[in-house]
Amino acid sequence: MNRKNKIEVFQMNNFKNVDFYQLANIYFEGKVISRNLFLKDSSKKTLGMILIGEYDFNTPSKELIEIDSEKLNLKLKGEDYWKSITEDMKFNVPKNSSFNLEVLELENYTCSYFDN
Repeated sequence: MNRKNKIEVFQMNNFKNVDFYQLANIYFEGKVISRNLFLKDSSKKTLGMILIGEYDFNTPSKELIEIDSEKLNLKLKGEDYWKSITEDMKFNVPKNSSFNLEVLELENYTCSYFDN
């Protein structure tokens, strides 16, 4: 039996010369899944996907989050309003903070972590 599957490819970044953990990080009952990447400069990133839903994230370290999005709402800690995202974006989250996402369609993301 010859099966062909349609696959949608989202290209955000192209990382070379990285180490990664095969074991996935699984959150929110499997609705958020990521993998850890370690770059040659010792920095850490996660690459992942988020299914439709509402999520509250805590950030023990400073993070830069890059989202490949067309339908997403974002609220950072301390803000009283939701920001509607209709195209790819990046946002910073301070150390020991949080943010909320309302995901309206499957999203791919990259998260970079910083010590300071």
